[in-house]
Amino acid sequence: MIKEKVNIAVFISGRGTNLKALILRSNKKTCNYKIAYVISNKKNAAGLKIAKKNKIITKVISQSFLKIEQKKLAKILINKNIKFICLAGFMKILSPYFLNFFKNKIINIHPSLLPKYKGLNTHKRALEAKEKFSGCTIHYVSKKLDSGKIIAKKKVKIFKKDTLKKLEKRVLKEENKLYPLVLEKLVRS
Repeated sequence: MIKEKVNIAVFISGRGTNLKALILRSNKKTCNYKIAYVISNKKNAAGLKIAKKNKIITKVISQSFLKIEQKKLAKILINKNIKFICLAGFMKILSPYFLNFFKNKIINIHPSLLPKYKGLNTHKRALEAKEKFSGCTIHYVSKKLDSGKIIAKKKVKIFKKDTLKKLEKRVLKEENKLYPLVLEKLVRS
């Protein structure tokens, strides 16, 4: 059994499927992290309900997320002894100012095999390009969008009859498996 678990913050904007996967893993006695804080830029994000159901502190930030708010949030997270920040469907770009508070401690999961298909509409773009594979990538967050050092990837085969929804569902399933495992390894190192 782990003596003391490392505090993690998860930033979300939507349904919270990766948040849920991280929480489920963190509830295991052998897991070395716990989700201590959930931040959302959307007050109606379904993931906030998941956090509250699991008795995790939540905070909604403004859509503009100005420098003064970033500074306040960084101080809160530092005071809560947050060691890693996981972006899980967080649809906001963090400023270099905020990134400086948590150098090499912010990771993101992206629904493509980076460096291909940075940004939005990744599944649609992969299907239109008639790719044979898609997948997900976990990477460190850097000043450039979806360009930080890659930590792990998981390939997902694209089938000829795939639709956007089918591909998204299969990739998301792999994201939910990969993210908690990678986070545990990072916390251990």
